[in-house]
Amino acid sequence: MTPTSRSKMPRMLALAALVPAAVLISAAPAAATNAGEGKRSAEAKPTVVLVHGLWADASGWNEITERLQRDGFPVVATANPLRGLTGDSEYLAARLKSIEGPIVLVGHSYGGAVITNAANGNPNIKSLVYIAGLQPDTGETALALSAKYPGSRLSDDPTAPLPTALTAVPIPGPGDPGENVDLYLRPEKFREVFLSDRLDPETSDALAASQRPARPATFAEPSKTPAWKTVPSWAMVATLDYTIGAQNERFMARRAGSHTVEVNAPHAVHLTDPDAVTDMIRAAAGSSSEDLTPGLARTGSPERTRLAAGISVLALVSGGSLYAFSRRVRTVK
Repeated sequence: MTPTSRSKMPRMLALAALVPAAVLISAAPAAATNAGEGKRSAEAKPTVVLVHGLWADASGWNEITERLQRDGFPVVATANPLRGLTGDSEYLAARLKSIEGPIVLVGHSYGGAVITNAANGNPNIKSLVYIAGLQPDTGETALALSAKYPGSRLSDDPTAPLPTALTAVPIPGPGDPGENVDLYLRPEKFREVFLSDRLDPETSDALAASQRPARPATFAEPSKTPAWKTVPSWAMVATLDYTIGAQNERFMARRAGSHTVEVNAPHAVHLTDPDAVTDMIRAAAGSSSEDLTPGLARTGSPERTRLAAGISVLALVSGGSLYAFSRRVRTVK
């Protein structure tokens, strides 16, 4: 062996020792990632059930449905009869029993009151998601909750028997004539109350023309035992909500201990901000990146917060980053 060869030997040995280590370092994360992907693909995603509220129908969920289906979620955008809280909840509960496996139950507006009641007794409900939604406690009504704090523009006269933004159309039926009416949001009030002037007049007029009416029982029937007392919940507060009122939504979300975010959006936030709504549903479904979204983590339990913070540090050290909500979303602290 020549002197030159002997001088190169230590460097060659050092490289020989480094190469396997480098291979192991680069291969280990890949193997772990592949294993994780295999596990995720083998696990069925929960079915997302979307429940609309008053003066709307299931088509309002179309953009969110498309996003969730692209992510591989089974989605059911169910019809809500809007005939009364008890009957509507029983109708939804029957539909939920036909779905196998875990369910993420999402309610917008009055749909929140319906999911609060319909989820009781169903062990498949993984989480509840309230999108500018009502979260009533036992004995509370939709009308009382919307009037608890200022913010709703359903009525200019709190003493009026019917909110002034509504119009009543008589329908046939037995019993009290006062109950045999369909309640519509007045077309001239629709854009202000439901949309906070966030959509163009043409779109607003089309939505007002196709709105589904509600019976008085949707406002007046008291809620039963709320499922949010036993099922994890998420809540989106729409800060420009003039139907329920943002302050009322904050109160309900805080009381329920929901993971909460605020969005600068109207009551119909699912129409104006479908990305933010989809992100929250993903989080409630337990999708890895969205579940660790810093905003949602901070509103959860201290243990969840510490875990998210630790993972965030690891992600930064490894050069990764966590998914962030739209800049329109402000986390409730």
